Amino acid sequence: MARRSGLGKGLDALIPTGVKKTGAGDPGDSTDDGTGLRELTISDIRPNPNQPRVHFDEESLVELSASIKAIGVLQPILVRPVDNGYELIAGERRWRAAQRAGLSVIPAVVRVTDELASVEQALVENLHRQDLTPLEEAAAYQQLLDDFSMTHEQVATKVGKSRSAITNSLRLLTLPPSIQQYLADGRLSAGHAKVLLGSPNRPLQEAVAKRIVDEQLSVRAAEEALRGDQPKQATKSKPTGASTTLRAPGLLELESLLSEHLQTKVSVSMGAKNGKVVVDFADLEDLERIYRLMVEGSSDYSD
Repeated sequence: MARRSGLGKGLDALIPTGVKKTGAGDPGDSTDDGTGLRELTISDIRPNPNQPRVHFDEESLVELSASIKAIGVLQPILVRPVDNGYELIAGERRWRAAQRAGLSVIPAVVRVTDELASVEQALVENLHRQDLTPLEEAAAYQQLLDDFSMTHEQVATKVGKSRSAITNSLRLLTLPPSIQQYLADGRLSAGHAKVLLGSPNRPLQEAVAKRIVDEQLSVRAAEEALRGDQPKQATKSKPTGASTTLRAPGLLELESLLSEHLQTKVSVSMGAKNGKVVVDFADLEDLERIYRLMVEGSSDYSD
């Protein structure tokens, strides 16, 4: 199946009023001053030298790159024209992942000045539309987190949903690319995806997702299939004596909340008698930031 271009119907809903879309092979279809939604050559774009974020989680970039290979860039980056090209205003993570995925062009909103506020407003207002796929909705939430430094709580407040609803929606972006493709094509519902997220076993997720699509399973039947396939999958993928169980939703949400609060990847595992929390950090400065968040509740500090 051909990969989507990334300029789907949901993208149109997330661009400020008056911005025109530029389709592939028609780079001139924009506003008179060259601004608007366009497909730009990736090599013509350079990062902002004043970008405060210098560390990009390697595992996260690998996952996003795989997703982009499967379904394209779901949300445009934001750039401004400069000499001999464009400079990133927001979306460096998507730009880097698109490069890794081998894309030559990327959807971008071109602005003469930093008009992040108008894009943020458009994203928030149009997230209430009914024509967005669950994956496009999750990507829009992620854009609010990445480009506007919002927390899950702030996104929830702006769009009028619960924090858990935002967190659960964002979890769709952690699914394997093949399952994200099913979601993008409408062959898998958000309800099915929620069932698949109950297992951390990615091969098992993909196997059950294929069964859901091939056999047109209901959500309830998908739950039964996931439970039924679990022992066989565990035997193949884990050593004798190891067990694979569905993670409790509460544990997953706490893991997500810790990641959000500490602004880094946090992994939580629980055994029969005890549990373990693993916190990723980039360097000593990042570790100090995490420490201050844990003991003081703020990452702001001065030398």
